[in-house]
Amino acid sequence: MAVPTHHTDVGLDVVVAEPEFPAALPPVLLVHGFASSVRLTWEQTGWFTALLAAGRRVIAADLPGHGASPAPEDVAAYAPSRIRHALLRIATDAGARPITAGDPTSGLDVIGYSFGSRLAWELGAGHPDIVRRLVLGGASNGDPLARLDLAAAQRFLADGTPVGDVSTGALVAMMQAAPDSDAHVLLRLVEAVKQEPYDAATAVPPQPVLVVWGQQDELVGALPVLEQLVPTAEVHTLPGRTHVNAVSARAFKQAAIEFLARD
Repeated sequence: MAVPTHHTDVGLDVVVAEPEFPAALPPVLLVHGFASSVRLTWEQTGWFTALLAAGRRVIAADLPGHGASPAPEDVAAYAPSRIRHALLRIATDAGARPITAGDPTSGLDVIGYSFGSRLAWELGAGHPDIVRRLVLGGASNGDPLARLDLAAAQRFLADGTPVGDVSTGALVAMMQAAPDSDAHVLLRLVEAVKQEPYDAATAVPPQPVLVVWGQQDELVGALPVLEQLVPTAEVHTLPGRTHVNAVSARAFKQAAIEFLARD
């Protein structure tokens, strides 16, 4: 396996890994979710190993305030639109090129998980000239982060005031348990998300889409909406898996690699 290289010239910690035997296919951009990191979502779960074995160049970055990336004070640095711009630049710097007829290595395949699926969906919708195929894991048609009671979460972190809203309490607990993140910093991302609300129906990506779900994922209720928006989407269900552990499933990797190997 190739040794990943890190660089931070776009303000995010970036990992680029080259396969020993490259396939005649585009690079793959991996986008992790909220309160996670490249290490937790993609490296420890075997995604790098599987994709490199399939001959794919792998590109990934820790989102602002996550993993090894900086945690700016300015909330604007966490805006989804700014993150997408950075991810696209990262991919092009790593060799992704606009889709060109007759060139099977052109374009960019994107795999997103959870909040990363939102970013992947919007990348596909906004950049059909370079994004070739999309894999969305644990996706939602809306944004659970935007529904978080920000004031209640801030009070809890400041002085322990109990959080009344169940979903907010669950998200705060998840933030506190995240080994590569700081809960106070993560709330900056939540604040930025609230300023850029997400509705999957606003802009629908034209690319081929694979949607992957854990059978016990609490977000699975979004599936009918996404299927209506993209009737051609392929759906793969992971029996017994939840939103937390679906990303580590071998069947998820196999389905994604096979889907992304097509013309």
